[in-house]
Amino acid sequence: MKIRTSVMALSVAALFSGCQNFDSNSLMQSGAQAYQAATLSDAQVKELSVESCQKMDSEAQIAPASSEYSKRLDKIATSLGDNINGTPANYKVYLTKDVNAWAMANGCIRVYSGLMDMMTDNEVEGVLGHEMGHVALGHTRKAMQLAYATTAARTAASAAGGIAASLSQSQLGDLGAQLVNAQFSQTQESQADDYSFDLMKQRKINPNGLVTSFEKLAKLEGSHQSSMFDSHPSSESRAEHIKARIAAEK
Repeated sequence: MKIRTSVMALSVAALFSGCQNFDSNSLMQSGAQAYQAATLSDAQVKELSVESCQKMDSEAQIAPASSEYSKRLDKIATSLGDNINGTPANYKVYLTKDVNAWAMANGCIRVYSGLMDMMTDNEVEGVLGHEMGHVALGHTRKAMQLAYATTAARTAASAAGGIAASLSQSQLGDLGAQLVNAQFSQTQESQADDYSFDLMKQRKINPNGLVTSFEKLAKLEGSHQSSMFDSHPSSESRAEHIKARIAAEK
């Protein structure tokens, strides 16, 4: 870890080494921020997630409690549970035609109405179980470290007053956008798929919803309508993997 974080700090310094007018104090500060990003504690990641999620919420049109979307999500939330590894879960629907869903380390879980329009409740359960898996397995923690390092390198922000306090509202919005559009590795995606399958089985939810959600996404792959389509392996192969797991348990 010491080697990796030191390399990150040096990389940030190299990024600005050619800028003659760049303040040397800011340069050192930026390197320190990059080091700090690589060593963010769970508490700091959650702090950043709280602020980022609040910023995202402030810029979104959130479905009211009386909305049919919210009523559907309440039912889905009851099925999936009220926490992610002990962290209280907070579910909301964004009213937008975009097809997407995401979760953050503080338990913030958001699903877009565009995704709910094309999927059944069982399929949304599968998708949200997958997003919860990224949180439970630490994938979003690593994504936050990377996003924060990028923001720190670009802004040379001061850490005085706490991690979240060091960032402006626009920077918090940028941080949230990076997390929402984070690209996970093939291994991470497969692990999150398996987490969703296991969660659904544990909660006595039909796992076929995970299969059919992938099949629907597979039909839309290549359209670039959502960052959900940029992951690997393909949705089709992920559907086949879950089918195999279902068959193996019969």
